[in-house]
Amino acid sequence: MEGHERILQRYLKPDLLIIDDMGMKQLPKRSGEYLFEIIMRRHEVNSTMMTSNRPLEDWGKLIGDVPSATAILDRFLHRSELFQISGNSYRLGNREKVSKGAKAPTGSEADKE
Repeated sequence: MEGHERILQRYLKPDLLIIDDMGMKQLPKRSGEYLFEIIMRRHEVNSTMMTSNRPLEDWGKLIGDVPSATAILDRFLHRSELFQISGNSYRLGNREKVSKGAKAPTGSEADKE
């Protein structure tokens, strides 16, 4: 089995693949092609869960390949459940324990207080 296929099998084999924080970093070149290959092969065969704080409209730019992003979302969102969660970060929930000099990130719910 060639190297490319061996690496893909790592992501194709699990019954559930969780991709957490999609879009937090710029993906390397050709990553959109590889992600598309994984999503395409898993589509309607295995479960895949993805989390992201980026809007779907930005995925072409994040992946660096609009056609791949469109194909990924087409398959990924087919027969899926999309959950939008809003509110305070659980990491900021215990702010009283954080030093007085620390501030919540700009644009967070904590800024509104």
